[in-house]
Amino acid sequence: MDSLFKERKKRLDIFHQWRKKPQPKAKEIPDHVFMTCSHCHASIATMDLIQDQYVCPVCHHPFKISARERIRQVVDENTFKETEAKMISIDPDHFPGYQEKLERMQHQTGMREAVITGVGKIQGHPCVLAVMDSNFFMGSMSAAVGEKITRAIELATKKKVPVIIFCTSGGARMQEGILSLVQMAKTSAALKKHSDAGLLSITVLTHPTTGGVSASFAMLGDIILSEPYALVGFAGKRVIEDTIHEKLPENFQTAEFVLEKGFIDRIVPREKMKQELGMLLGFHSGRSAS
Repeated sequence: MDSLFKERKKRLDIFHQWRKKPQPKAKEIPDHVFMTCSHCHASIATMDLIQDQYVCPVCHHPFKISARERIRQVVDENTFKETEAKMISIDPDHFPGYQEKLERMQHQTGMREAVITGVGKIQGHPCVLAVMDSNFFMGSMSAAVGEKITRAIELATKKKVPVIIFCTSGGARMQEGILSLVQMAKTSAALKKHSDAGLLSITVLTHPTTGGVSASFAMLGDIILSEPYALVGFAGKRVIEDTIHEKLPENFQTAEFVLEKGFIDRIVPREKMKQELGMLLGFHSGRSAS
C-alpha cells in the first residue's frame, strides 16, 4: 500500500509542478481564414468567398481580385496562353525609388507588370484578352502596360477575333512621365484600327477605373460592361468638388451612376460575367457557344 501512496504523491507533485508553469496562450485565428467586406463589413470565411468568386454573400459586393484569378473565372479551362509575358517597365527618368518599388511589386505579386495579356476561349469562342491588376502599382499605366495592351489589340486584329479588356487602374504612372501619357493615344489608335477591321471590342470596368485609362481605351469599347459598385471616373470626387465649388451626389462616379448617365451599357454581376461575355461573343460570331 505504501508504494501505491508514494506513486500517487509522485504523480501529484509532477502535476502541481506542471500547473505552475506558464501555459501558452490560445492561438489566434490565422490570417486569411476570414475576410471583411469593405462595403457591409461582414466577416466571411475565405473558403466561402472563393466558392462565390470573391463576392460578398451578404451585400453582393465584389472583392478586389488578381488578374490571374479573373482569367480563371472567365476563360475556359486550359485555353489561355499568355503573350508578352517577359515585358517589363524600365526607369527612363531615374525617378527616385521607382526601380526599387518595381522590384518589390514584382516580388509581392508574382507579376512583371500591371496587366496580363493572352489568347483564350470564353464558352468556346476565341478572343484576345488584356486583364489589368490593381495589386501591381494600383494598376497604373506604364509604358509597358500600354505596349502590352496595344500589342494585344493588334494581335486580335491580325487574328480577326474580338478583344476583351478588363480595366482597373488609378491612371497613368507618374514615375514615367510623358512615356506613360502617350499610351493613351497609342492604345486608342490600335482600337480604332481594330474597329475599322469590323471586329468587336469589349471593355469591362472594375473597381477602380480612373485617370488616363478611363480617358482612353476603357471607354472606347464597342460594348462597355462594368461590375457592380465599381468606381468609374477621371479626376477624384474631392478634386472636382474643390474645382467647381459644388457638392456632388453621394453615388457620384459609381458604376450605377455612370450607367444612369449612359456612359456604360450594362452592369454585370461577377458570377454572370463569363456567361454574358460568351453570349456577346456568340452573338457577334453568329454561332452559339460550343
